[in-house]
Order: sequence, then C-alpha cells, then structure tokens
Amino acid sequence: MEKVAIFVDVQNIYYTVKDTYHCNFDYNAFWAEATQGREVVAAYAYAIHRGDEKQRQFQNILRGIGFDVKLKPFIQRSDGSAKGDWDVGITLDVIEHAPDVDRIILLSGDGDFDLLVEKVQSKYGVSVEIYGVPGLTATSLINTAQYFREIEGTLLLGR
Repeated sequence: MEKVAIFVDVQNIYYTVKDTYHCNFDYNAFWAEATQGREVVAAYAYAIHRGDEKQRQFQNILRGIGFDVKLKPFIQRSDGSAKGDWDVGITLDVIEHAPDVDRIILLSGDGDFDLLVEKVQSKYGVSVEIYGVPGLTATSLINTAQYFREIEGTLLLGR
C-alpha cells in the first residue's frame, strides 16, 4: 500500500477556491479521494488562529477528518497588513516526512514550494502530487510536481 503524507496550506486553498468558485473546498471529498487505497503516515492542515468560534468549529472538522491542525496566531500590523505565513513550517514538515513515504500530497498554489517539490523528488525519490485551483496555481509548481490535480467539481462544496 502506498504511504502518503498530506500537507494543506489552508489559507491558500480557502482564498483561491473562494476567489475562483465563490464557495468552499470540500475536505471530506478530498480526504476520500486522496487516501483511497493508501496509508496515511501524516496529515497536517496549517491555519491561522483568530480565535473566533466559527474557525474553531472548522478546525475541529479538520481534526475529525484526520488532520493534525497546526495554528499560528493572526498578526495585525500597525499599517493594516496582516501576517500569517506557514511556508517554512510546511517545508520543514515535508522534509521530515519525505524519507518515510512514497508520495507527498501538497494542497497549495504557492510557487515558493517549487524548490521544495524539486528537492524531495530528487533527494528522497518520492512523488509529489499538487492539488491547486487552475489559473491560481503557480506554473512553476505544476511543472515541478509529478502530478497536478485541479481543484474543481467534486472537490467543491455547494456547487
């Protein structure tokens, strides 16, 4: 059975799905698709913690599905901008789990991950599968990964 590790850039998926389809990503449908016939070694969802009840409920749903939810505090800067980036945390976790799996599944459209994808494929011989929204996923990320799954259709809630 193929061993997989799953890494979800929650903010990236939320905003790209919302911008393109005006709905939400279906994490249950994703889990059913991505884990069918596979052994899940690790599954992380990286999110920003704002402390509101709706967000806590969503995080509990993710935990119920099977994700380990990692949270960073939401930081509002004095100039009005916000900070809450998980790129380094995701990268460290992918590097840590890559030697123990056959496939890395990364949900993000962020082109900054293309170097990570290239490294784990060449150094550890794992295949990398990217889930991203068409048109909002970096071409460099799509081209570097072995597999690209467009987020559409059955992976959307309320469509």
